[in-house]
Amino acid sequence: MPHHVVLRGNNRQRIFEDDADRHLMLALMAEHARDKRVAVHAYVLMDNHVHLLLTPEVEGALSRFMQSVGRIYVKRFNERWGRTGTLWEGRFRSGLVQSDRHFLACMVYIDLNPVRAGLVAAASAYAWSSHQHHIGGLPQHWLTPHALYWGLGNTPFAREHAYADLVAAGLPGRQVTQVTESVFKGMALGDAGYLSALQKQTTRRVNAGKPGRPFKPKIPHSKGEIQ
Repeated sequence: MPHHVVLRGNNRQRIFEDDADRHLMLALMAEHARDKRVAVHAYVLMDNHVHLLLTPEVEGALSRFMQSVGRIYVKRFNERWGRTGTLWEGRFRSGLVQSDRHFLACMVYIDLNPVRAGLVAAASAYAWSSHQHHIGGLPQHWLTPHALYWGLGNTPFAREHAYADLVAAGLPGRQVTQVTESVFKGMALGDAGYLSALQKQTTRRVNAGKPGRPFKPKIPHSKGEIQ
């Protein structure tokens, strides 16, 4: 299942001081996505936080991926800038995303983050997101296209053009609020039917949760009991 993930600097402090830091973060994500079996669909690197859209391929993969990237990045960041101590604001935050209804909207939300922050006038002008990859400007082969992105067109050009149009159209304010609240409150992003079906698969509440705890389904006992 896709997860929208946010990793934020402690007290909203900067987590990137220059482009070398940003390149390091991308290199670590590329390396550990492969090793930890996590598909990275979209990302944006902001000054004090990171947004990711991920699908873990096996149980526990998301947590292992985030822990490995976060731990190594902090070690190298501290060494480079002569600092000590934590960099992150606790654990990462995450929320499940209903694929057929909200996946592409979540991608658009991530790409438009620098626009909402007033850093650029258009998503295509920001160098540190996956937007250029999805519109054919800068291929990043470690990213994994989701089936819904492939479904935007029968050719690369058609997909890239269709996705560019989605981002240019933007999201209504209500949808932006829904996506924001879902990830920062640990809520699943989906319609009522999706949330109801999801609740039957987990002992966690799907409409509220603690930061950094990815979805974990119930596991049947050998006697058919559910825990």
